[in-house]
Amino acid sequence: MRGPRYCFALFFILNCYSTTSDHPTANLSTTWTNTESFCHAAVFGDGSIVRANFIRGSSGPSFACGFYCNGSCTSYLFYVFIVQTNSTSAIDEQQSTGFPQVVWSANRDHPVSYGAVLNLTATGELVLQDVDGSTVWSTNTTGKSVAGLNLTNDGNLVLFDVNSSVVWQSFDYPTDCLVLGQRLFQGQQLIPSVSSTNWTAQQGLYSLEVTDEGLFAYVGSNPPLSYYDKLFSGNVCLSSLSSVEPSDPYGVIPIPGASSAQYMKLMPDGHLKVFEWQESWSVVADLFSDHLGECNYPLACGRNALCSGNQQCRCPVSSSTRIDYFRAVNDWQPNLGCFEITPLTCNATQDQTFIELENFISFNFVADMKRVDTETCKQACANNCSCKAALFQYGNGSDSSSGDCYLPFELFTLMNLDTFVIHNSTITFIKVQNVRSPPSASKSRSNLGVILTFTIGSVLFLLGVIGFLINVTRKRRLDTQREEESLGEVLGLPNRFSYEELKTITENFNKKLGEGGFGVVFKGTLEDGSKIAVKCLGGLGQVNKSFLAEVQSIGSIHHVNLVTLRGFCAWKSQRFLVYEFMSNGSLDRWIYHGDREKVLEWKCRKKIIRDVAKGLAYLHEDCRQKIIHLDIKPQNILLDSEFNARVSDFGLSKLIDRNQPQVMTTVRGTPGYLAPEWLSSVITEKVDVYSFGIVLLEMLCGRKKFDISQPEESWNLLDVLQKCWEQGTLQDMVDKYSKDMQTHSSEVVEMIKVASWCLQYDFTKRPSMSMVVKVLEGVMKVESNLDSNFTDPRLQNTAFEHDKDMTQLMASVLSGPR
Repeated sequence: MRGPRYCFALFFILNCYSTTSDHPTANLSTTWTNTESFCHAAVFGDGSIVRANFIRGSSGPSFACGFYCNGSCTSYLFYVFIVQTNSTSAIDEQQSTGFPQVVWSANRDHPVSYGAVLNLTATGELVLQDVDGSTVWSTNTTGKSVAGLNLTNDGNLVLFDVNSSVVWQSFDYPTDCLVLGQRLFQGQQLIPSVSSTNWTAQQGLYSLEVTDEGLFAYVGSNPPLSYYDKLFSGNVCLSSLSSVEPSDPYGVIPIPGASSAQYMKLMPDGHLKVFEWQESWSVVADLFSDHLGECNYPLACGRNALCSGNQQCRCPVSSSTRIDYFRAVNDWQPNLGCFEITPLTCNATQDQTFIELENFISFNFVADMKRVDTETCKQACANNCSCKAALFQYGNGSDSSSGDCYLPFELFTLMNLDTFVIHNSTITFIKVQNVRSPPSASKSRSNLGVILTFTIGSVLFLLGVIGFLINVTRKRRLDTQREEESLGEVLGLPNRFSYEELKTITENFNKKLGEGGFGVVFKGTLEDGSKIAVKCLGGLGQVNKSFLAEVQSIGSIHHVNLVTLRGFCAWKSQRFLVYEFMSNGSLDRWIYHGDREKVLEWKCRKKIIRDVAKGLAYLHEDCRQKIIHLDIKPQNILLDSEFNARVSDFGLSKLIDRNQPQVMTTVRGTPGYLAPEWLSSVITEKVDVYSFGIVLLEMLCGRKKFDISQPEESWNLLDVLQKCWEQGTLQDMVDKYSKDMQTHSSEVVEMIKVASWCLQYDFTKRPSMSMVVKVLEGVMKVESNLDSNFTDPRLQNTAFEHDKDMTQLMASVLSGPR
């Protein structure tokens, strides 16, 4: 049933001034500062603070927008929310029932401080700046004939032109809520916060979106998995969630008719709930639960857990051996899931077995194999290191022994089907790792005799064939075998693929993505449909060291800004690395004028810069061993479809202990990105900071560090930086081929100062990468006393003239195009 759309009384307030005009607006060049100067403010019982610049409504539930913080109020966000107002349009500071209900956020992932400024500029752009002046969020509407700002009676924040037409509106950028009358269009998503109490953390696992097939709710996975769907065509509206064809009963999700203020929210646990004001905020509908129940949500009981009845959660137990393979994350909160007591390892598949469970099923059963028996299904999982379980569902036909097989690579909550009317019985086999027992004493003595007999015989035999052992070909084969076998001794390796698997995945290595000095990269597709990139490294020697370095370093770490290593393969003299596929390739395709596919806007470049900085900070400070990348350059920064950046290519990386301040090593890296201290071969993680500074400068200027297409005095970008720094003309360095970069030139100049700090000749004066992240997030400022001498005569020409001394030093270790 379609609920009515409610229009609250028009009562518009701008700071301390109200108006009863039919078209209340905020004019251009209006500024709001997040301080106590707001006349419409309230402090709630939990310490939350609201400072509203607009309020819609004179009494009762009213839409408002402004700064809001919850809890300790160390940071603020700019929100549209629903608050209770009294007859004077003041915000009621109710202690328990009337807390503000947030329905939209501008800067959910980037909170601001006390004193932050919201500015409706003279050029028609709504800009949120933190207290240090850094831009956190904007509407990017400069030059689009904006005449004013309005908060509509249905909670839509609108920038409009002189004809009252919408130029920009918050309804086009939903966060986790829809209000009455708001539609969710194709290409838009609702994404909840990570938890109900933490709104400013990274976004949660779930999402809701409309595709050309219907409405889908997903849980984050690789690829994302659907746990709810409604198949129809059209858009979604809160008032009925109906399809374009109202006669289609399947295209309708009934919502109780609204008798007061109402909104819909995708919750951090994946539920889609409707809230309504009924003397307090109450849940009037849980839209998915009628279809899913409580147990069929992906994380109803957390990962690796079982859900029965009314969301009763427990860990899997082997009914035959009674061995505990899983333990609850928190005994007092069983819904948080279970963890493996002994993690699965690809190096000990012979010690793996299965826990068998009847009538448990995953929320998303997608058959990987059809018309097979249970043993075939289980064996397929045993043969695939990435497989976590084998889920088997018997068919309905005359052949009662066969059915469909699903092999998930992530194990979410499994739902018990005993309480449901089911047509097909199911069996789930969860893969677990046994701990290998040490050999008994008697067995050891027996083995010793065998070993001695075998050793003596082998020695006699080897004496007879000693001439053959010095054969070069034989020696190389043995060396290759030892290197392959040594991989099994490296702890924490990711999935090991066979060569035949890679041939199948890459369609016999037919889809080449690129080629460089260290090998060829091919595109492939795994059985689960996810895209991958397979890098083939030819030969042994230095390449084998590079291969081992990369597998050991990135194979054991996980961070959103580091490329994911899905696996590896060692076959004869061939070495393969299997990565997640990054559809937008490497950064160098996008930043150099004349070479780039399109001009990236400032907002996108700024995000890429922040992503790379966070990835390097993680390597330097948050890993068990400090990892120095040693080859930071645009070619080793990869971009996904949303231009999220990930640091890649760890073939030259160095692992050092945390208490080791510096390390001596042979020169590694790429000319042009090498820090000056490489000449002494004694380096710290600050060499990565220097390389990051070069990449940052290239991104901001839209050119390479060495560019002979420029006037001769500008060939070296560091010479240009030094000259502009001394003359106070850093704005002349901003990418001249990007109108958007020129528009934001003042921000770009501040970022050039960050690059200058990273490029200090004395490495002790460079910031750590965690300090760089703090500067980018507005927490601290750039060091003011910087040395403006950025050039070192010993390194100026190595990128294109290959200075003789440096070339001799680096001939075998410098990175080529990768």
